Amino acid sequence: MTASTTSVPAAETAGGGRPFVVGIGGTLRAGSSTERALRHCLAAVERRGGQTALFCGADITLPMYNPHDPDRTPQALALIEALRRADAVVIGSPGYHGGISGLVKNALDYIEDLRGDPTVYLDNKPWGCITCAYGWQAAVGTLGQLRAIGHALRAWPTPLGVAINSAESVWDAEGRLIDDTVAAQLDMLATQVLTFAGARP
Repeated sequence: MTASTTSVPAAETAGGGRPFVVGIGGTLRAGSSTERALRHCLAAVERRGGQTALFCGADITLPMYNPHDPDRTPQALALIEALRRADAVVIGSPGYHGGISGLVKNALDYIEDLRGDPTVYLDNKPWGCITCAYGWQAAVGTLGQLRAIGHALRAWPTPLGVAINSAESVWDAEGRLIDDTVAAQLDMLATQVLTFAGARP
């Protein structure tokens, strides 16, 4: 697939600052395909002038979300505060048995803590989606779930979502991205996230 999106040479939010993009996802295995894809996308955000923070692995190994228990671990508080400040969010999930992983879904459930904020949940914020699975069916199905979750959280899923089939040769033995199509899609996702972050009122 080929496509193009106008690049953002010096990204700024509507308020004039550098947009802050939060990435969430990956697996409990360091260097997973999902984590690599998130890192690639966030690196592209930074090259285009954005600021980023990544929460993956141990950062999102959180207690099961309980809206009736106000106690939060330091990791949960850090995630919630980053999301509160975020101008945009990029979510990456593996496709486990055809759907989003429990690890990622539980982390996203903590967004419920933003329900009483002036900006409820992620209202009007760009929401980029990346999925990785060993086969197209789970990758694409999981992508649809992430987009639906974004809508439920009042965010704006970007036109492009990136589904990666890990059964194909996407990474080399050192973990470098070697699939030019996937690289172009992740770069385009970064551009769209920044473009829409700058268009927010």
